[in-house]
Amino acid sequence: RQADGRKVLRSSIREFLCSEAMFALGIPTTRAGTLVTSDLHVLRDVFYNGRPRRERCSVVLRIAPTFIRFGSFEIFKAEDEFTGRRGPSTGRTDILAQLLDYVIEMFYPEIQKKHSEREERNVAFFREVVVRTARLVADWQCVGFCHGVLNTDNMSILGLTLDYGPFGFMDRFDPDFVCNASDNTGRYSYQAQPAVCHWNLARLAESLDPELPVPRARAVLDEYESLYNSFYLANMRRKLGLLRREEPEDEGLVTELLRIMHNTGADFTNTFRCLSRVPCPAEGQEEGDVVESAVELLLEQCASLEELKAANKPTMDPRELAMVLSLAQSNPALFQLVADRKTVSRQLERLARLKELMETNEEELRVKQRDDWTRWVHQYRSRLAQECSCEGSDLQTMQEERLRVMESSNPRVVLRNYIAQNAIEAAEGGDFSEVQRVLKVLEKPYERQGVEEGSQEEGAVATSRPCIPYDSKPPTWASELCVT
Repeated sequence: RQADGRKVLRSSIREFLCSEAMFALGIPTTRAGTLVTSDLHVLRDVFYNGRPRRERCSVVLRIAPTFIRFGSFEIFKAEDEFTGRRGPSTGRTDILAQLLDYVIEMFYPEIQKKHSEREERNVAFFREVVVRTARLVADWQCVGFCHGVLNTDNMSILGLTLDYGPFGFMDRFDPDFVCNASDNTGRYSYQAQPAVCHWNLARLAESLDPELPVPRARAVLDEYESLYNSFYLANMRRKLGLLRREEPEDEGLVTELLRIMHNTGADFTNTFRCLSRVPCPAEGQEEGDVVESAVELLLEQCASLEELKAANKPTMDPRELAMVLSLAQSNPALFQLVADRKTVSRQLERLARLKELMETNEEELRVKQRDDWTRWVHQYRSRLAQECSCEGSDLQTMQEERLRVMESSNPRVVLRNYIAQNAIEAAEGGDFSEVQRVLKVLEKPYERQGVEEGSQEEGAVATSRPCIPYDSKPPTWASELCVT
């Protein structure tokens, strides 16, 4: 990019809209205060295909208590035994201590007050960062958000969503969803995000040594997986309206739901909205009629045969895949050195699924989708019956509470790429009204905004609570999104 340091309007609008959408969803994030355009243009190769075009520059004002990241501490790291690289301030443990003191005193004052002993204070600080990070990535997973570039420089020390580059909200559920065109191995895929965040926390722990002793850091890191699982499952229980009791089968119920969503190509956002239409079992209800009605709603969110075929085409060039597979047979040792086994495995899974789809027709697919959803809805209704059996439960009150929680946990709309692109194209032509319209929708993602429940329009744009700034006053800049 010629290292010109310029940000273009296209990426600026995406960052502005998504950071405000995430705030409205109730997900910790940096904010966007203003977006100012310029008469200056620069050359950018948007698709990296050798066809650059001139794009208008802009500036986004980002807002956060601090922009200190995990990577801010890596400048003090000693030489890496594998890469040979080291931080530019290696050995300056005095500055490391000063930076750590500043972060804790300024942004974690309750920890500073509670711990007089330095090592205990530092361990408590690191544990809080681990907790915030685990909660953040659980929030991402539960709205289908993929960050795109989760390196240590894009991880906030406060547990905020930081740096909106090649982000994406999933449309149809796919655990291998990748929103970064340059991420060929799926390192930052949707399903990889929890593990990548754990890896980044481990790098932060290394950077804090000797302020944070290695054995103490490892003990705290060991808590991450259980923390993430508890946050994720608690979120999913709210999304499913399971509020009054926790059952061992809940995790399996969620896992099976996601498996069916993947196999049927169901829309992630709209499917969860549909589930609020599944009532708790009650006397006089015909179980078959209730289940059939729910299944019909869910089938409307599923992909067609042609869409599933397109989604399951291998992303690796067929010739490259054939060469890698040949290498695996002829020289396994070399295959282990040069090939990414996970990537190859995913490609083979896609091929197997594609072969299965090629041997079916639309009618057979719909029968299979209906059977899968019918089986799961019966399981879900059985679990809801356990909710209703809680002592002292009034069915109507419980159903109202369940509906309220589900509708405040499952957004009606998310910022889908094509919606953002429509607004960008209008803005590039000088019309910012579409950007402003989308922003207003994003500010109230859980509220009905002129669309019918379950319609195609629902789920198209954005996601939780109404958007309010830090001082709880209406944002004065919301109606003045772009200044030219």
